[in-house]
Amino acid sequence: MQFERYSDILINSGKMRKKILISSCFGVLLFIFVLSCNNEMIASLVSSSIEDISCYNEPSAFYSLKSFDTKDAKRLAAGKNIFFHETSCFYQGIVLNARQACAVESAAKMNPGINIYLLVLSNMNFSNSSKDLIMHLKSYKNIHIRRIFMEEYVKDTPIEEWWASNVLKSSRWPRSHMSDILRYLTLWKFPGIYLDLDVVVKSPLEKLKDFTCAESWDDVAAGVIGFGASHLGRQVADACLRDLKKNFRGDIWGNNGPGVITRTLQKICATKYARDMTSKRCHGFTVYPPSAFYPIHYKMWKEYFDSTNKTETLKVIRKAYAIHVWNKLSHSEEIKVGSNVPYAVIANQYCPKVYNNCGKIF
Repeated sequence: MQFERYSDILINSGKMRKKILISSCFGVLLFIFVLSCNNEMIASLVSSSIEDISCYNEPSAFYSLKSFDTKDAKRLAAGKNIFFHETSCFYQGIVLNARQACAVESAAKMNPGINIYLLVLSNMNFSNSSKDLIMHLKSYKNIHIRRIFMEEYVKDTPIEEWWASNVLKSSRWPRSHMSDILRYLTLWKFPGIYLDLDVVVKSPLEKLKDFTCAESWDDVAAGVIGFGASHLGRQVADACLRDLKKNFRGDIWGNNGPGVITRTLQKICATKYARDMTSKRCHGFTVYPPSAFYPIHYKMWKEYFDSTNKTETLKVIRKAYAIHVWNKLSHSEEIKVGSNVPYAVIANQYCPKVYNNCGKIF
């Protein structure tokens, strides 16, 4: 009797597993069918895992930012320029946070005789949350904020046809790689200096012509780059843009930013390491030591947010032209306005309008 009951249990258990399997298969087939009939659902699922860059091709609305035009191009041709880029797409208004605005203000404050351009790709205007910061930035006469259209911006450049091939479709990080493309494209078009939006400028940069900076003595970085109007500056700018076109990789994060300037200088300077890239060996091009723009190594980024070693940190960064605060690592670290952490001390001195008008949190 017990054997028969055990057999019945096994049979019923097998039937139950069979029913579950059939139900699961039916559910999967139904889901696939729904997706195949609903393109909007498919698009929603795909876009959730891919950065949206559709704004790059969208026309400006009547309330959009002023577009970059020929007057801007003529102004920039003189070569006294500092450039920032914002490559995100926004649909509730462009958001420029306090730390980004600080970077722009510090460049304008410390370089009153230089054009400061913030070039954006989004077809919106600034969000309500950013309008007060923008108002303070616009109080500087040398700050100009413009929207650019890539189809127009790449015309008559070495990457015009390459860009038209939709190269960003191959990128896992299209916004970041768009930033890489723009820094070399902009400096090819106009002599000047490119800065990341997480850089605070502490000194005049006008005398710096053809240069970059080492992140460490082994690696060249791309967060600060200057290509002047000299023959050397134009030569390096051209070489970088052509390297970008030839060696672009959408599956490697740093290949198209620091990778471009590193490969270019390795050829020009005939050496592999940044520590060997002397001005003489690089035909007049300068590779500054990390202390010039990256005085705090990225592994030590928390030093900017720690008041314990404030005196020592401020001493380390005292002679730097600028500081890079490693936003990708530090963006979620809050700073209360009025605190005495090194980053707050620096911001209060070099971007006072933004720092003192950004609310309780910087």
